[in-house]
Amino acid sequence: MTDFNFRKLPLAGGSPREISEVVNNLVDGKTNAKGSVTLTASTTTTDVSDLRVGEDTVILLMPSTSNAAAAWATTFVSSRGKQTFTLTHASNGQTDKIFKYVAIG
Repeated sequence: MTDFNFRKLPLAGGSPREISEVVNNLVDGKTNAKGSVTLTASTTTTDVSDLRVGEDTVILLMPSTSNAAAAWATTFVSSRGKQTFTLTHASNGQTDKIFKYVAIG
């Protein structure tokens, strides 16, 4: 799940109030660069669609369930492309291997 709840400025700029809100959110660490993914059960790959991802994007993963924490050592980003990335991981039947991620760049 991708979170796009933060205001973006128009390409032509914005009012001083809009600019202040966006800059203050950035200073407070609200970069709108996060998402959540559940690893697909009984397979070795999970594809993630995210409009912010490109070939050079850095994807940082954080497990948010105990089964995700157990799978973390064998889970990695195996490919990135325009608006998508693929996670490769061990295959088992667990359906609650949930990771949070940050997409930078």
